[in-house]
Amino acid sequence: QVQLVESGGGLVQAGASLRLSCAASGRTDSTYAMGWFRQAPGKEREFVATILWNTGNTYYSDSVKGRFTISRDNAKKTMYLQMNTLKPEDTAVYYCARRRDSIFSGYIKTASIYDYWGQGTQVTVSS
Repeated sequence: QVQLVESGGGLVQAGASLRLSCAASGRTDSTYAMGWFRQAPGKEREFVATILWNTGNTYYSDSVKGRFTISRDNAKKTMYLQMNTLKPEDTAVYYCARRRDSIFSGYIKTASIYDYWGQGTQVTVSS
């Protein structure tokens, strides 16, 4: 079992920054990728960013590329999402997710390939 706990959400004004954290515990010795997804009210969960745990390779959605940065601290088993220049449309519950096994990179942005999920942290950006 793997447990994922997100933190760092909050209410900010447009243009501000936030840093989300996702702490992993349990059987995390085999992790291929960890990612961030978000879900706004009335919308489907959407991909935000993913990092490959061993190589550090990163993937971003077009909507956050250049504003958000995903990173990880292997020793702390923690993943981060630095969010800059936040916009009202970034308002959502942000979830972290983990995938154990390697997979073709073309699927890395697909929510269903991740096998563990956190409970989410709310990010609200006011205009």
